[in-house]
Amino acid sequence: MADKNVLLVEGKDDLQVLRHLLRHHRIPEPFIKENEGVDRLLESLPQQLKSSELERLGVVLDANASLAGRWESLRNIAIKSGYTNVPVHPDSSGTIIKQQDKPGIGFWLMPDNTIPGMLEDFVQHLVTENGVLWTLANDSLQRIPKPEQRFPDSHRIKAHIHTWLAWQEEPGTPMGLAITKRYFKGDAPLAQKFIAWIRRLFIEG
Repeated sequence: MADKNVLLVEGKDDLQVLRHLLRHHRIPEPFIKENEGVDRLLESLPQQLKSSELERLGVVLDANASLAGRWESLRNIAIKSGYTNVPVHPDSSGTIIKQQDKPGIGFWLMPDNTIPGMLEDFVQHLVTENGVLWTLANDSLQRIPKPEQRFPDSHRIKAHIHTWLAWQEEPGTPMGLAITKRYFKGDAPLAQKFIAWIRRLFIEG
């Protein structure tokens, strides 16, 4: 039997972060399905929307370098799937589209539906304290000689987050578990905004 409520995410990190965030807020989990990357997710989306059992579908994607470009891809898929009331721009509080005789669909573009970015840009807003360790982690990245910097500049926030996590009580804790261990604040304003979108889509209907 197909699941009635499905949340599509890009990969394992997204799945774990969102699963732990939902548990923190005591929200019954929709079926969270990771897709091994954005291309696989976008390819599967039209077929997901055809499921006769589906009632609500949420999609969480990194905006990456172009929020407008990512939104255009999602918007085109929704329109081709028969949705006629798809907004031209994403809702800053998370987009939800309802249409008679079709599953309700919701889109969240990481980090906050308004700027380019990725999961780690969302997670940095959950850091419990922007104190000495957070600053030192950034400083240590700045001191890496350019020839020795193995990560692209676009992934600097990933390096920052994981350096900071390496200096916690249990070094190297995965991002999802870091919510449960309260290294990240599950009640931070951006987390609350995301949870409000989840509630509107999957619970309030």
